[in-house]
Amino acid sequence: MNLIETKGICKSFGTLQVLKNIDLTIRKGEFASIIGASGAGKTTLLQIIGTLDKPTAGTITMNKVKLESLHSDELSELRNKEIGFVFQFHQLLPEFTALENVMIPALIAKVQKKEAEKKAQELLHYLGLTNRLLHKPNELSGGEKQRVAVARALINNPSIILADEPSGSLDSRNKEELHQLLVTLNRDLGITLLVVTHDTNLAYLSNRIIEMQDGIIIGEKLNA
Repeated sequence: MNLIETKGICKSFGTLQVLKNIDLTIRKGEFASIIGASGAGKTTLLQIIGTLDKPTAGTITMNKVKLESLHSDELSELRNKEIGFVFQFHQLLPEFTALENVMIPALIAKVQKKEAEKKAQELLHYLGLTNRLLHKPNELSGGEKQRVAVARALINNPSIILADEPSGSLDSRNKEELHQLLVTLNRDLGITLLVVTHDTNLAYLSNRIIEMQDGIIIGEKLNA
């Protein structure tokens, strides 16, 4: 089953055309990675799929819903409930604890506080952060911060997690742990992942590698 379909996606900034007629399908339960040199358009494409930006032309369908048909409030609700984001830099709010950071998307979705707290605790336990629930970001290691960010991305049971260079700021040990975590989330929990990365080790852990160059997809490879 196709979870996401893009057709003819173009994006321009003034006279600079960053994306050129991108057709892409992401299947439910797939772990796909997008690779390519800096400036290839990878992050722009990910942001458009994640509704953080709008295409200049083209259409995006998610779970058979045409995103261009949604109003801004509907897009915000879809983004909060259906899409989990993991960025290179964790983007945790410094004044809140790990537990509170994970709870925030659920509270925005109007989940009851007790229920949101219970789910956040379960996720943090699952990710090995049982003893870090009440720590603030400045009290966490880089790897711990990124695992909190993964828990936050999972809190609303999204249809897909979009990750932009998720291990780019980590040392080699934490990088390997995060890569294996992403594999586990996909393999054991069936979570759909679309990851932009320069890290070939991470790309080769995915089911499918999509290569971009100069705003177009120049090739795809299935991994065994």
